[in-house]
Amino acid sequence: MKQNKERQILKIPAKEKKGVDLQEEEKHQLRVAAYCRVSTELESQVGSYERQKSHYKEKIQKQEGWILAGIYADEGSNGTVKKKREGFLKLLQDCEEGKIDLILTKSISRFARNTVDLLTTIRSLKSKNIGVYFEKENIHTLDSTGEILITILSSLAQEESRNISENIR
Repeated sequence: MKQNKERQILKIPAKEKKGVDLQEEEKHQLRVAAYCRVSTELESQVGSYERQKSHYKEKIQKQEGWILAGIYADEGSNGTVKKKREGFLKLLQDCEEGKIDLILTKSISRFARNTVDLLTTIRSLKSKNIGVYFEKENIHTLDSTGEILITILSSLAQEESRNISENIR
């Protein structure tokens, strides 16, 4: 014997937000940081270092909806060893603490010259929904095609660094 059971649907209305301006909530401010690096402390690169920092500070402050989360920088660092780059490590720490939504940097080679470090870092940031935008290559890591391009270009940057080291020796 089958019993006829009538299904009952219970509708639970959404709670109204009190004390929150809904329009303000829609205007989410993106916390944007920049990472700058020069490989030597030579006089010729000091200008490049300062130009990178001022360029990003100005760019972030001019963009509507962006808040400057910081300019992180390393001077005299070759980019192949992550643990020797204090500015980079501070940037990653602030990302871990939820202080940054997007990172801008000049190029892949400025961000890292070690393919494994680069991909590991980008994947870790991506898992926290933090993007990195490489200006020179016009790549945003949260885009679907970003990682394959980054892998190829990062390998080239690592090889270039290795060649420079060999030539110096």
